[in-house]
Amino acid sequence: MPEVITKPGIEILQDTGDQLADRFHLILLDDQEHTYNYVIHMLGDVFGYSREKAYAIACMVDAQGEAILMTGGHEEVKLKQDAVHAFGADPHMPESKGSMSAVIEPAA
Repeated sequence: MPEVITKPGIEILQDTGDQLADRFHLILLDDQEHTYNYVIHMLGDVFGYSREKAYAIACMVDAQGEAILMTGGHEEVKLKQDAVHAFGADPHMPESKGSMSAVIEPAA
């Protein structure tokens, strides 16, 4: 909870940084074993993202090597990470041996 500093007629909220300390990013990592269709389907199933949003994330992962999928509390982010890791291999790529990888990092 932010610390409140009051002055006559003025209330100023001072950010203590606690809010970000309790938040984490779930970051999807790029690989060469999953198609755009797989990423779009997985993001729709796991996160409920629209095809348009999922496609934009797939493009970002492909271009930048990673993309933030969500930011939230550690427990919430961990549950989604588990769902990404449990999604399985891409049936359209024979070289795909398993799910995509996603890592958790503190939000800064």
